[in-house]
Amino acid sequence: MDKKEAEVGALQNVEGKQEEEEQVVNPWEVSAKEGGKIDYDKLIEKFGCQRLNQSLIDRVEHLTSRRAHVFLRRGVFFAHRDFTEILDAYERGEKFYLYTGRGPSSEALHLGHLVPFMFTQYLQEVFKVPLVIQLTDDEKCLWKNLTVEESRRLARENAKDIIACGFDIRRTFIFSDFDYVGGAFYRNMIEVSKRVTCNQIVGIFGFVGEDHIGKYSFPPVQAAPSFPSSFPHLFSGKDNLRCLIPCAIDQDPYFRMTRDVAPRIGYHKPALIESLFFPALQGETGKMSASDPNSAIYVTDSEKEIKNKINKYAFSGGQDSVEKHRQLGANLEVDIPVKYLSFFLEDDAELGHVKEEYGAGRMLTGEVKQRLIEVLTKLVERHRRARAAVTDEMVDAFMAVRPLPNMFN
Repeated sequence: MDKKEAEVGALQNVEGKQEEEEQVVNPWEVSAKEGGKIDYDKLIEKFGCQRLNQSLIDRVEHLTSRRAHVFLRRGVFFAHRDFTEILDAYERGEKFYLYTGRGPSSEALHLGHLVPFMFTQYLQEVFKVPLVIQLTDDEKCLWKNLTVEESRRLARENAKDIIACGFDIRRTFIFSDFDYVGGAFYRNMIEVSKRVTCNQIVGIFGFVGEDHIGKYSFPPVQAAPSFPSSFPHLFSGKDNLRCLIPCAIDQDPYFRMTRDVAPRIGYHKPALIESLFFPALQGETGKMSASDPNSAIYVTDSEKEIKNKINKYAFSGGQDSVEKHRQLGANLEVDIPVKYLSFFLEDDAELGHVKEEYGAGRMLTGEVKQRLIEVLTKLVERHRRARAAVTDEMVDAFMAVRPLPNMFN
């Protein structure tokens, strides 16, 4: 099957009856079957995307003259659609823009929410390209039964956490759907809506007859930022500009739909670079959830709360006695502290040492958890300080509809 056939097949692939599914992965639910792990190879096959290989990572380093981000080096961002074409175009001297987003459903972000923004900030910095960040306050109003007013308030609060990740205001436009949607953006929504049938929407997203029509009408809203003409104040006359979307792989269904429509309305298909899920403290059956505070480390957690959550809830692959652990070592495949260190411990040599010693039984679970507590406490404190420096005026500046004259310089 060629690439086009795989993509069309993935687009038309109905999610199937839930009892037949081995795992559920969509923008609103992520769960493995019967307490197992998410099978990313099956996801790649089902969705029709491709694995990120070492040659692509080497190419990023060559083109940017920078060492690849830890999330690339360690396979956190592991899959893609047309990332090769983005790099080909960049090598020819053509520009692109970045698009990512956040559905503001909670007061504060947890570490899983930070992952795509940390990586997007790196991409913006090394490629020196503009970025649009969509705050889907309308989506959360539709799915979470929040009021319009509360959704809008949470969007601004979440914007402060996003800005704290270090984005360049000269190259970044953050927008709330409730405030920005209209004009050229709305016209692109209609162009998408005309070309996607209800049967396709049901097949892609699994909607049912009892779902209200707001859910059916939302996917074009998330599709529209993939097209440069949705931002005439930024990209007027640049309809040929390519778009790269860093996101978790549960967002893939939106962009399968978008990529099917894009060439039919005169645009490049958006490219994607997709991440693994940041696992819950209790194990890899799904992802961190804002609805369960003990499944996640929040950027508002104190040092004491971080220590308590790691010690009490972080699932360990260590053995149930010291003697047995010394003999057999830890099971690194299921150990959550090691997985968290793989995300956030910058030093490759130290991470390798921890894995070797812990896997051999020479390092105990308590030692690994203590190192993780140190790493996460430092990360959260650094983020907290950065967020405290973000004022309402800064939020207004990032969200102002304005040209960015130096966005490609």
